[in-house]
Amino acid sequence: MENLISLVNKIQRACTALGDHGENTALPTLWDSLPAIAVVGGQSSGKSSVLESVVGKDFLPRGSGIVTRRPLVLQLHKIEEGSREYAEFLHLPRKRFTDFVAVRKEIQDETDRETGRTKQISSVPIHLSIYSPNVVNLTLIDLPGLTKVAVEGQPDSIVKDIEDMVRSYIEKPNCIILAISPANQDLATSDAIKISREVDPTGERTIGVLTKIDLMDKGTDAVDMLEGRAYRLKFPWIGVVNRSQQDINKNVDMIAARRREREYFNSTPEYKHLAHRMGSEHLAKMLSKHLETVIKSKIPGIQSLINKTIAELEAELTRLGKPVAADAGGKLYSIMEICRSFDQIFKDHLDGVRPGGDKIYNVFDNQLPAALKRLQFDKQLSMENIRKLITEADGYQPHLIAPEQGYRRLIESSLITIRGPAEAAVDAVHALLKDLVHKAISETVDLKQYPGLRVEVGAAAVDSLERMRDESKRATLQLVDMECGYLTVDFFRKLPQDVDKGGNPTHSIFDRYNDSYLRRIGTTILSYVNMVCATLRHSIPKSIVYCQVREAKRSLLDHFFTDLGKMETKRLSSLLNEDPAIMERRTALAKRLELYRSAQAEIDAVAWSK
Repeated sequence: MENLISLVNKIQRACTALGDHGENTALPTLWDSLPAIAVVGGQSSGKSSVLESVVGKDFLPRGSGIVTRRPLVLQLHKIEEGSREYAEFLHLPRKRFTDFVAVRKEIQDETDRETGRTKQISSVPIHLSIYSPNVVNLTLIDLPGLTKVAVEGQPDSIVKDIEDMVRSYIEKPNCIILAISPANQDLATSDAIKISREVDPTGERTIGVLTKIDLMDKGTDAVDMLEGRAYRLKFPWIGVVNRSQQDINKNVDMIAARRREREYFNSTPEYKHLAHRMGSEHLAKMLSKHLETVIKSKIPGIQSLINKTIAELEAELTRLGKPVAADAGGKLYSIMEICRSFDQIFKDHLDGVRPGGDKIYNVFDNQLPAALKRLQFDKQLSMENIRKLITEADGYQPHLIAPEQGYRRLIESSLITIRGPAEAAVDAVHALLKDLVHKAISETVDLKQYPGLRVEVGAAAVDSLERMRDESKRATLQLVDMECGYLTVDFFRKLPQDVDKGGNPTHSIFDRYNDSYLRRIGTTILSYVNMVCATLRHSIPKSIVYCQVREAKRSLLDHFFTDLGKMETKRLSSLLNEDPAIMERRTALAKRLELYRSAQAEIDAVAWSK
């Protein structure tokens, strides 16, 4: 039992140290899933005295009005007999308090540090651990006392503020409510019973404690309340007799006070039959035993939450990426690995593993042919243009058999227009490759982690693509220029010869350029140009793929890698600079993950040993 509650205490302290607790958050956390006991009562109901009786030490601030102004998470740890008692605050992790008067002062000082020297309240808890051979393993949360009116120095909203704070703790399904009510008041007016009934109407989570039994009017007793006839709860009511103010002023020893409490119940006729389950010692043991039972029942749910949270933390850490290496070699290796990852994603887009590469094929299969088809060869080969070029090519000496120079000029002037679609195809593929680079950058998880490296890789990849585009444009336009520079002779030799239609040199100059003759020339040249277009339709894509697509797959970051090898450590470090918020987030997540894995191992060990 002690090991189980100690384990929960340990996990709760670790959760709190990492800020992984449920106060003021709507998100379920490991802290929320771990059962704890919240102490609820009205002001001056004897709440502080009950806690001190359970601990066996004077350590809580006292005074009139609102004294507890911040939640106090009190964890009790039983240590070996004969060991010295001490206390530790979470906000002073390396300081041990052996003087409990100093503990009281530190609670007051820490409260003032948060709220100032006013009567304001704060929902930020104080975490205190007490190690003693005279306690049972237990976690208690002392909450500000409920009140009905605001006093001087407090805002009008203080009543609702305290109630909302108390409710935020006790409405959690894993919270055990320790409802403190004074016996010398009517239970119907008890603040603790009223609010616990609202959040726990069946009384399944509520344990009732009656204080000030010895201060009831003569002739009255608390038997009906203690036996559950006045207000029934699932668990029997427990009565306690706290020290009087005179005892406190005289510093009456807590051990002596417990002895007098036992004597009171054993010697008072009305309570003698209930004495075995009365008193602060019984209360502490009962709470510890009940807490253990609740923890055991919650273990499956705790395991489920831990496993789910571990998976979520691991996923987020993966998304954030690995921490930066410290040495130059490690930094260079990290950069190279990230670049290789980016390069592979880029290749996947081109190869069809990821979408995007099909758009390049669309340029070759649709865009280029459509552009070639839109070329207006008919205008270039109009009757007027043919007559003009052939006449000019003849010069002073008319052609003898066929106007070869005219043919060449007409073909060249037609083929030269193919440069436009060829250049447009190169630019279109270049734009698509740039888009794929940007996609690959956005899909490379590690590049999101390092903005500087992301910019450099993107710039280096685009620079490479521009060099490849320039080379591709040069090679592709050369294909067109080659067709202009050397005509396929066989095409013309295979044409049927008809001397009567323009081949007879005896005809006059005017007969030689008649419309029929010119149309024949235009038809012949158009057939040749169409043949060349069909050839270029296939050779232009080959040139583009060779110079751009294939080269991008092969050497997109080669220049960048060469530059990397020359960089100094400082420059490499600047490439791996990441957002400080991401670094902090990763560190926090790693600590949380370590906590949850440790908790998982320990909770699993307890579950298997049951």
